[in-house]
Amino acid sequence: MHFERRSHWSGELGREMYFNVYGHAGKPVIVFPSSGGSQNEYGDFGMIEACQSFIDRGLIKFYTPDSLDNESWLAQDKSGHDMALAHEAYDRYIVNELVPLIRYESDWQGGMIATGCSMGAFHTINFSLRHPDLFDVAIAQSGVYDARFFTGEYHGDPAVYYNSPIDYLWNQEDNWFLERYRQNRFIVSVGRGAWEGPHIADTLRLEEAFTFKSIPAWFDYWGDDVAHDWDWWRKQIPYFFSRLEEEGSI
Repeated sequence: MHFERRSHWSGELGREMYFNVYGHAGKPVIVFPSSGGSQNEYGDFGMIEACQSFIDRGLIKFYTPDSLDNESWLAQDKSGHDMALAHEAYDRYIVNELVPLIRYESDWQGGMIATGCSMGAFHTINFSLRHPDLFDVAIAQSGVYDARFFTGEYHGDPAVYYNSPIDYLWNQEDNWFLERYRQNRFIVSVGRGAWEGPHIADTLRLEEAFTFKSIPAWFDYWGDDVAHDWDWWRKQIPYFFSRLEEEGSI
């Protein structure tokens, strides 16, 4: 399997940003790490190995950027507003710098896949809803989708609101977004086992919003033994990619 450790200078963030590349061809997949995770996390926890057959056959190519969570949503010394502003800089980095780099070097002009586990699932849904023209497939595993989980009550602050999918999706009336949502593929999974309590609750709330907006999506609730843990995410991800392959989405 082709593998590269890479970095490039981000003007949006004013620093060198690190990312790994796994694979030689196929639909690009951007992986958002779990809480404060690095570009190495997805590989270190066996997720790349779990997807190797899809990589080896040139169906998908993974890009795993470093996170900025410790300076945004996990920075408890900051206000919710400042957390959101830090995340907005990361959003601009992904959209204005990483995505164009991937398009250029992969000669790929179509939609990409966003995926992630736990906090990475929050990013997956948020990026896919904010940028449905860039990400036409989302695979979110065991996420929370309410920014209050990180900020507490944010008192209507627009910077936080527009990064809280459970809030802004209910009020989305722009047909440019809604039409793209309805054309795109959303997979949202959660277990019913240990440490999944808040993630079950938020998945149910997100499903209600999708239903209310008539957005097709696959909400997949796994069994009582399925914990909030990499062991289960490694089992789920090839299952989801197999379904996408059957559908012709990869």
